[in-house]
Amino acid sequence: MPFTSTFVLHLRKRLAIGRLFIVGLLLISMVGCSAMGNSNNKQPKPEPDLSELAHRAAQQMIASNPDLTRYSPMIAATFVSIDNLSQSSTFGRISSEIMASALAQQGMQVREVKMRDSMFIEESVGELILSRQVQRLSSQHNARSILMGTYAQGQDYLYVSTRVVRSGDAMVLGSADFRVKLDNNMRSLLEGQGGW
Repeated sequence: MPFTSTFVLHLRKRLAIGRLFIVGLLLISMVGCSAMGNSNNKQPKPEPDLSELAHRAAQQMIASNPDLTRYSPMIAATFVSIDNLSQSSTFGRISSEIMASALAQQGMQVREVKMRDSMFIEESVGELILSRQVQRLSSQHNARSILMGTYAQGQDYLYVSTRVVRSGDAMVLGSADFRVKLDNNMRSLLEGQGGW
């Protein structure tokens, strides 16, 4: 076989191997870029749920007033709609229960009392006033404080304001606010609007 033919054959083999090598490198780089692109497009971290937010709020209350637990035992009132203070919902009832549980885990002694008509707001003044029934329930259960809360529905979030007040004079001992993503689950809890 003439030298030229052998040289050309050898050159073609090298070029074929070189092409395969380049194609391989291109494939590896495309896979790498794709993986990097996926790492930037990670799903966003899910928003915390009601329970997690209530527990954070309880921690915040205790952190801002470490003496809060001295005002034990505490009784809990159902959280009410800020738009109609004589109305609550499944959300108002469960958020009160979860918040009371979270405070109990932080060292607050909580008395189990299902309260009805436990508070009202003097709408013209906007101040929290404890009703006579709360005063009676507080003394009946030897409660030194009361958990109260309101919530408001926005377009994308449900806003919750909660506080622990001293039963004798309605002095706010601790408070916390948080917002919950308004998804279908939250909407279904709000549908049960009604009296206490």
